[in-house]
Amino acid sequence: MLLADLPETLDIWVAAWQAAYPATDFATRRDSTAGRIAELERTGPQSQIVTRDGRIVGALVVDPDTGYLDQIVVAIEWQGTGIAGVLPAEARRLSPAQLDLHVNKDNARAIRFYKKNGFVVTGEDVNPRSGAPIYLMTWRSGCAPSNCSLASRA
Repeated sequence: MLLADLPETLDIWVAAWQAAYPATDFATRRDSTAGRIAELERTGPQSQIVTRDGRIVGALVVDPDTGYLDQIVVAIEWQGTGIAGVLPAEARRLSPAQLDLHVNKDNARAIRFYKKNGFVVTGEDVNPRSGAPIYLMTWRSGCAPSNCSLASRA
């Protein structure tokens, strides 16, 4: 992601999270998220954007070395259109053996999306920043929920 893309990407991030959790003011987390993405990019993870008609419609941050998918977001107006499928495909291209991510347990829409894209729940934890209960979800090359059993790492 180019530095010039960060403001538009953060607009999408704030709006998507605000829609998912209306009681939390995600605008107040904008600066810390910008700092986190910048720090991640300095230490190895890569960020990618998806554009349509010159506008950013989605983004992800993944560490190709560890396979950790730290951020994935789709603009609200593009949710449900299929564009989101580009993001896990790009993450798999960057980390072809395995991907891991954390997702809030009460984020049913995201959990369905990840399961649809081959991720399975492999553990449970608590988000150290928010205190929210979370799942660890994993995608592994060559595995599908119907033919692979992934050991819990939580």
